[in-house]
Amino acid sequence: MFRLTPGRVIVLAFAVVLALGTALLSLPIATAERPATFMEALFTATSALCVTGHVIVDTATFWTPFGQVVIMVLIQIGGFGVMSLATLLGLLVARRLGLRTRLTAVSETHTVAVGDVRRVLIGVALITLVVEAVVAALLVGRFSLGYGEPFGRAVWLGVFHSVSSFNNAGFALFSDNLMSFVTDAWICLPICLAIILGGLGFPVIMELRRRFRFPRRWTLNTVTVIAGTLTLLVFGACALTALEWSNPRTLGPLDPAGRLLAGFTMSVMPRTAGFNTIDVGGMLPESWFVTDILMFIGGGPAGTAGGLKVTTFAVLLFIIVAELRGDTAVNMFGKRLPRSTHREALTVALLAVALVVSSTLAIMLMSPFEFDRVFFEVISAFATVGLSTGITADLPDAAQLILIALMFIGRIGPVLLGAALALTRQKRMYELPKERPIIG
Repeated sequence: MFRLTPGRVIVLAFAVVLALGTALLSLPIATAERPATFMEALFTATSALCVTGHVIVDTATFWTPFGQVVIMVLIQIGGFGVMSLATLLGLLVARRLGLRTRLTAVSETHTVAVGDVRRVLIGVALITLVVEAVVAALLVGRFSLGYGEPFGRAVWLGVFHSVSSFNNAGFALFSDNLMSFVTDAWICLPICLAIILGGLGFPVIMELRRRFRFPRRWTLNTVTVIAGTLTLLVFGACALTALEWSNPRTLGPLDPAGRLLAGFTMSVMPRTAGFNTIDVGGMLPESWFVTDILMFIGGGPAGTAGGLKVTTFAVLLFIIVAELRGDTAVNMFGKRLPRSTHREALTVALLAVALVVSSTLAIMLMSPFEFDRVFFEVISAFATVGLSTGITADLPDAAQLILIALMFIGRIGPVLLGAALALTRQKRMYELPKERPIIG
């Protein structure tokens, strides 16, 4: 019962870092005016470590530079992976990895065989540093030259927002998030690029780096993530721009070019990023629903994105198509899917739906807010997005604890958490007789 399997080690590691982050944010030096309450520190630490971006206090004014550095470090640790980072540090110090460490890193990254851990972790670290450095440089130049920020302040803004964007966290150092830059392409597009790259997942980025010119040699995972990401970006941009085009609280006051830029940015952010360049609370209910869909699907696996994942959604879609056509096997992009993949996709989807539905009902019973706003907050927390209609800070402590649990589960993964909590894993040495119930 108490044996530390890789899944349990990952859950325990996240819990330990979360406790440390909460303690640091509870220090008087972390806040500007008054010490943070336990709920404020715990909620912010969870949101940062789980790269969500949900906030109940203003990041720009409530936290001191020390507190903001703690948040940025938690974001970086959460995006890279607690055990992946620990494994990489152990590799750099000891230059060798034990079998248990390799198994734990493989379990967290979901990407490699045991023998490839060293190469993959170093590759992931290099990708992270390069992307964040490039985006930070672009942002530093814009903040310094375009807005007259002192160079030191510009560097801090660029580094913080590059880390937050690549890790799909959504934390910003401005009280209105990024609404002041809604029409500034030099701010929005680098951040969107970092979000998209982080949302693709490290396996896809590493394969594109090696085989970008040979798409026929791409793995099924890469093809699925690329196709799904492009489809969702186009769908989200077209739908949200059309719905909000004349809304006086969002896109209405902007010129046509600004509306198009804001519409594209709006389609990128629900991919689990959490930044907002318009007032999410002022969006139409129809736009909330479209955003719910984008948030729930999320980004690519084994990256910084959350949500159901593009690959899981694609597998479910092709399972439906195969069943409707009467095919005996599920084929996707020229490859046949094993039955274990069917079961895994169905398990993840059903667990996610159960968590979202039960959490929405529980919070509605605790608060006076209507269904569409509560549903939005719940999906945003579970998918580690961080977008909000503006009710998070007004929820009672019990409802905020539910959001904390959703963020933690969304970052760890419902299947991994379930496996970590399982008391026994026994292989059945016999098969039961078959009998088919009536379906539909």
